[in-house]
Amino acid sequence: MAQGAPPLVVVAAGGTGGHLFPAEALSVALAKRGAVIDLATDERATRYGTTFPARATHVIPSATFRGRDPISLARTVSMLGLGTIKAWMLLGRLRPAVVIGFGGYPSIPPVMAASLRGIPTLIHEQNGVMGRANKFLSSRVSAIATSFPGVLNASPALAAKATATGNPVRPAVVAAAKMPYAPPDAGGPINLIVFGGSQGASVMADIVPAALSKLDARLRARLKIVQQAREEDFERVRAAYAQAQITAEVARFFPDLPARISAAHLIISRSGASTVAELAAIGRPSILVPLPHALDQDQRANAGVLERAGGAMRIEQAEFTPDRVAAEVNALAANSAKLAAMAAAAKSAGALDAADRLADLVLKVAGVITRPQ
Repeated sequence: MAQGAPPLVVVAAGGTGGHLFPAEALSVALAKRGAVIDLATDERATRYGTTFPARATHVIPSATFRGRDPISLARTVSMLGLGTIKAWMLLGRLRPAVVIGFGGYPSIPPVMAASLRGIPTLIHEQNGVMGRANKFLSSRVSAIATSFPGVLNASPALAAKATATGNPVRPAVVAAAKMPYAPPDAGGPINLIVFGGSQGASVMADIVPAALSKLDARLRARLKIVQQAREEDFERVRAAYAQAQITAEVARFFPDLPARISAAHLIISRSGASTVAELAAIGRPSILVPLPHALDQDQRANAGVLERAGGAMRIEQAEFTPDRVAAEVNALAANSAKLAAMAAAAKSAGALDAADRLADLVLKVAGVITRPQ
């Protein structure tokens, strides 16, 4: 970095919303401090209907450990090795002040290459438990930021370089958080949002329309549904709501999801890190269904944070049945005070300033002192 030049920060993130959304929020906060941002990611990053606030985006080869057979393992290791070589060459040209990884296997090559080059590094862990990519990098980085306190208490060496910053939320979420929660009026519309994270979830298509069709006709008439559905589920979800005479807007992706969440009375969703952070920041009651069978059980830990705060109901997928969902929605629709209390409890767990706190840590690790512009 040339003397007096704005610091260059390379943000490395897997190409899913759970990694890209907090990376986007951090990038906005860093830009306000005069930093220049480059993004290192994979080709999936183009799916999210938004332009990442970076000077340039660099697609770095990577792969995820899926199969455990020798051929699959060798292929993944080779791809990550190739990505690290390309990242090494890229960082040699860019000469950034610091590199921060947001998890996902695409973050490994840039952070690994930065560590090998002696460039200051840190990682941010969005979940209540540390993911595998971040675990691999954790001993090699200069600092670790976490969304929740105590994530690394079991490892004193890692806890010593950890800072709980919260999970950064996008500017659209900060704007949506300004709208106070208004519980549904007796007999009035009930706005219900259903989604499965940035990748969608077929279980929502399987269960929620069937559950809502079981409700009394008067309650069905009050419902205003917004549901995300995967391509393969899209038509059957629309048809199910039409048959049940429930007003529904179904789409494969909602680029304005934070604004829609702020207008909702209740959310039914997966419990990825960004989803939980945004529900807490905006302050909306939810029914959360963690992704089952995950090795790290990260979504279960995330949902537990909001459940313990009183802002969410956690239902394991094995118990997420049409009858159970119908019963819970019916009970909540009849109890506006309960919904309002859940909304307030969720908001108490939110951290709207997490992006600023993480930006301060990034620049501290880089050895750069700036002030917001």
